[in-house]
Amino acid sequence: MTNLVTDLVSTATKQPDATFIAMNGNHLPYGAVHQLAAKLAGELRTAGIEPGDRVALILPNVPAFPVAFYATLLAGGIVVPMNPLLKAGEIDFFFSNSGAKIAFVWPDFVEEVTKGAANSGTRVIPCDPMGPVAGSLEPGEPIAHPMERADDDTAIILYTSGTTGRPKGAELTHSNIHLNATRSAVDIAQISPDDVVMGCLPLFHVFGLVVGMHAAVIAGASLALIPRFDPSDAIKTMANEKVTVMLGVPTMYAAILHHPESDSFDASNLRTCCSGGSAMPAEVQRAFEEKFDAQILEGYGLSETSPVASFNMPGRPTKSGTIGVAIPGCEMKLLDEDGKDVGVGGVGEIAIRGDNVMKGYWDNPEATAQAIPDGWFRTGDMATVDDEGYYTIVDRKKDMILRGGMNVYPREVEELIYTHPDVLEVAVVAVPDELLGENVGAAIVLRPGVTTSVEDVQAWTKERVAAYKYPRTVWQVEELPKGPTGKILRREVHPPTA
Repeated sequence: MTNLVTDLVSTATKQPDATFIAMNGNHLPYGAVHQLAAKLAGELRTAGIEPGDRVALILPNVPAFPVAFYATLLAGGIVVPMNPLLKAGEIDFFFSNSGAKIAFVWPDFVEEVTKGAANSGTRVIPCDPMGPVAGSLEPGEPIAHPMERADDDTAIILYTSGTTGRPKGAELTHSNIHLNATRSAVDIAQISPDDVVMGCLPLFHVFGLVVGMHAAVIAGASLALIPRFDPSDAIKTMANEKVTVMLGVPTMYAAILHHPESDSFDASNLRTCCSGGSAMPAEVQRAFEEKFDAQILEGYGLSETSPVASFNMPGRPTKSGTIGVAIPGCEMKLLDEDGKDVGVGGVGEIAIRGDNVMKGYWDNPEATAQAIPDGWFRTGDMATVDDEGYYTIVDRKKDMILRGGMNVYPREVEELIYTHPDVLEVAVVAVPDELLGENVGAAIVLRPGVTTSVEDVQAWTKERVAAYKYPRTVWQVEELPKGPTGKILRREVHPPTA
């Protein structure tokens, strides 16, 4: 393995006419994507991009994304995927920190990105659905064969969400991504060239990029893209493209499950669903599997682990509510506050070691040393493990509610509330309490048309959990704040002011 783009070149050589990208009824074969990427790689070289230079992608799920992604790798560059909804100040930090020389940008975001590029001098290149707008780059000699790179050279820089301060750029190597995508495609989703993978996760996010797009490339499968997730579009795409494998976060599965069109569309080809990003409510999983006769495999990972670390694996018992077992090439263990191993049944912080762990944080050796002090990456996620090696997330270390000296894990309370028939979504968060320090609060989205009140849900919950766990403050919201993948953002959930 030398350069990640070798996977695309190999598949395009073996099956040039097979569909790689399907979108809105149009199909783009592997050979065409390789040619477009080779042409763009030559233009990047003419524009001054040398091996190791950074190129930012600020694009939705359109063919231009894989074209620009693989073109950058063909030229030997490093890809910096970015959320198109970032504001100028955030873009300024990403550009300045990464040193991105060029940014490929969707037209809707050019104005904001241009403001954000003022300090860094990053060149903004507008794109249409297939790639850069005509005339925006000078022509160059196409680069059809990968620029030589070492296994441990950085392939992409993925910026974390910054929940603990300024975003940090996780450096994922060519080997990190190739191995993780291979295991995702072969060991977990068991994808073949006959499969159609649902591309509804954003490609600028590590789950959609590695487990979706690049895993499909390794397997030679088709990727059915949806520019931005909408349950109605997802349902139509699943039926029209005969999707066999879906990747998503729990809110996506819930949105499809509860959509009015879900009772009438053809999902007979759907075989395997992979869920990650946040905990899958057991009730959503049960109902989805029953309705669509497709297995949901829940797993776990982070940007820093390329991303997959564990999964409920095919061929082994699936344990609902768990994140499965460590994948091949990856070790996991639980540590207490003193860094000592926690036994079966105890709660500890997940630590990960393996060929999926990042090279480090870009230009941030202090943060790297803190995150990986001894070869084991500290995730900040609290979990338990059973005697068969199945891990269960209890919660983010920082999300734990300390109520009068008692630990309350929001995940546990949310799991219960999700089983209430009139609750669509819920987020459990800490609420300041003068006496106890913190108390339990819950923001709830009720199903349309129900007459249930939040007080009813509160009383129902009180009957089913220990007295210190039930939410003392409950409020109704029309929707909960979500990140780009649809993951509910607890840190942005706040109780209403009096």
